Amino acid sequence: MMQVQGVELLPYLPWIIAGATAVGLAGVFGWIHTTRLRIKHGYPLEGMWGQSLKPSTDAQAAERIRLLTQENAELRAEVGSMKDRLANVERIVTDSGYQLTHEIDRLREGKEKVQ
Repeated sequence: MMQVQGVELLPYLPWIIAGATAVGLAGVFGWIHTTRLRIKHGYPLEGMWGQSLKPSTDAQAAERIRLLTQENAELRAEVGSMKDRLANVERIVTDSGYQLTHEIDRLREGKEKVQ
């Protein structure tokens, strides 16, 4: 059994230190880059104990949220009314009286072309 002694590792010590430093620096730069991307795209940042750091909720952000909420409600109401109108159109089109009228009109058009 071969024992590794400290003397045998001594020539590799600068490489070990450089590798550990490189891994540490890569971690720090990765953390900085991640934070930068979060700020750029508007994700909330949190402190060490979970408190919100950025973006802070100011009056302008609150007003923007209020306007977007109002617009969302208006669009939902409009989509609801369009669904109701579409349901009425579907009911009319699938009604047997409408189909009969359509067939009669088609036959009348055929007679007019023959004459």
